[in-house]
Amino acid sequence: MVFQKLRTNRRNQWIIIHLRYLVGFAFFPSGLTKLLGNRFTVLSTDTPIGAFFEAMYQTGFYWNFLGLCQIAAGILLMSQRFALLGALMFLAILSNIWIITISLSFTGTWIITSLMMIAVIILLIWDHHKLMPVLSYNRTVTIPSYPEPGRIWINAGMMYTICLMGLSVPGPVEKGLEQWVVRTLLILVVFTFLISNYKMYKKLNLHVKNQV
Repeated sequence: MVFQKLRTNRRNQWIIIHLRYLVGFAFFPSGLTKLLGNRFTVLSTDTPIGAFFEAMYQTGFYWNFLGLCQIAAGILLMSQRFALLGALMFLAILSNIWIITISLSFTGTWIITSLMMIAVIILLIWDHHKLMPVLSYNRTVTIPSYPEPGRIWINAGMMYTICLMGLSVPGPVEKGLEQWVVRTLLILVVFTFLISNYKMYKKLNLHVKNQV
């Protein structure tokens, strides 16, 4: 009953939608770096952390594959419609990263990965009812129906994906055309955020007026 109230609360729905955007974007910079075959760090191989990342980089295709999986998980989360699949992929990848940051004593990084773990667990709890048929073997299960993100958020997710992928491309930003492209993408991100939230605000106000 408590979960049902939390799940149907519009403010909570808004938080979860934007948490998906945030968590999804978290994998874009590192994922693109790996996918394009670039090194993730410039630390000396004399350190355990530097040696670990250099060994991962030298695997070649596996390094690219990791990047591809990270980007795929991020895009699925951004899509809203396939967010559960994205969260499951994210959990599988992040669990390894989280343990690595703890075992190699990354300075401060383990705090970030721990917060990301909490975020993805929250996303899985939010959609746990969709996993009930898989977890309930040989039993009849009634799946509760909850509101799903509207077309506004799906379109916003597509726009965020395009813009944030462009902004996550590794390498310095040269003056001239590249600088203007970056500025344009940033403006589009802000514009998408404002428009999507304004449209939803108007929709909620109209819904409240109709009820009154």
